[in-house]
Amino acid sequence: MQLEIEKLVYGGDGLARLPADEHGRGKTVFVPFVLPAEKIEASVVESRPGFVRAKLDSVIAPSPERVGPRCSYFGDCGGCDYQHMDYPAQLRHKAEILRETLRRTAKFELQHELEVHSAEPWGYRNRTRMHVHRQPQFALGYFRYNSHDLLPVEACPISSPLINQAIAEVWKLGRAGTVPEILHGLQFFSNHDDTKILLEAYVRPGSDAKECQPFAAALHDFLPAISGVVIFPTSTVEDETRQRAPLAATPAGPSQAIGKGSLLYHTAGHDYQVSGGSFFQTNRYLIDKLVEVVIGRQTGRTALDLYAGAGLFTHHLARNFDQVLAVEPSPHSFADLRPNVPPNVNCIRSTTEAFLAARGSKLAPDRIVVDPPRFGLGEKAATALGRMSASHVTYVSCDPATLSRDLRVLLEFGYRVEQAHLVDMFPQTYHMETVLHLAR
Repeated sequence: MQLEIEKLVYGGDGLARLPADEHGRGKTVFVPFVLPAEKIEASVVESRPGFVRAKLDSVIAPSPERVGPRCSYFGDCGGCDYQHMDYPAQLRHKAEILRETLRRTAKFELQHELEVHSAEPWGYRNRTRMHVHRQPQFALGYFRYNSHDLLPVEACPISSPLINQAIAEVWKLGRAGTVPEILHGLQFFSNHDDTKILLEAYVRPGSDAKECQPFAAALHDFLPAISGVVIFPTSTVEDETRQRAPLAATPAGPSQAIGKGSLLYHTAGHDYQVSGGSFFQTNRYLIDKLVEVVIGRQTGRTALDLYAGAGLFTHHLARNFDQVLAVEPSPHSFADLRPNVPPNVNCIRSTTEAFLAARGSKLAPDRIVVDPPRFGLGEKAATALGRMSASHVTYVSCDPATLSRDLRVLLEFGYRVEQAHLVDMFPQTYHMETVLHLAR
């Protein structure tokens, strides 16, 4: 079928419509790897009562924003969505998608300027997760687009140069038979200046971590920048159809380190200890800017940092406020939080929901910073937050859909949006980081 693309939507697809019929407006069609105003040929891959999903067959009339992808895996790999458009266009379309998502879900029209912050769009990732397969032969890679089938990948242009060196060395060891059978996933985490790597190795539950020692030693011999390998027993790749991307979640279980179990990451004027399994921001070029945008210059007596992670924002809040409460549930991140923050921070290991239910009504902070994972605050936490007496809330989000859902709740409690920032932490993908400063 021939289609004309109306716009891009959150998730990476373009939106088009089938011709109207006697039943009314034509079905919505979602197609990846397209641009607005392009005329294309596409084939249906899934038809549902309310919409159709299609694959792009050819571009009949390309957009002037269309460019050739830098990566040979683009289109097959599920990691990137926007390599077919130039970078200024990516930023513009992300801003439009953010505005529309806020309008549709939060019923909120962004009246003032949306500040967009960007940096180098290639080689920016300091953290890269990949899967390991054995059959029919060794392969390291990502899932194919819209599937759980492995695509072998030997280079990733959005990952740092050192991570790409490490990927190449793992391929050498895999072909030589040195990668242990128990291993089903790897995560590469490089430090601030891309001189050291901490490797997380995901192995089958019940495996003996000692089986990874020859692999760790050989990898260090090939690449001395590998400072340590941290072993995590986790679900296997075969479980992917039952569990959504377990490698995308922070491992919750105990770990065992071969060599060092953490890296020192210098950013925003401070050294942070970041251990295996601990959360830290991914774009090595924009972390300083993100901290600047989030923290600002507000001062006061008490601040609350929810989903504090390893203390990236907490440390800087502690400079501006007399006391900071930092709440973090992950045992790995919480172990890093304590040494990363000054004495005027009270570190509390708890989920945000449990903390707000137990103590939210008793607290009156001057400012609250929230940086939840992709699923957002949720109705209970957003409602508990709205009932507190805080005059300022800064919401850091990596998903505009869940941000909009939570924002609708907070607006009902009298908050207004004072500033809106789009920080492009994930170039070449549809993902975006949003920072909203709310006040009442």
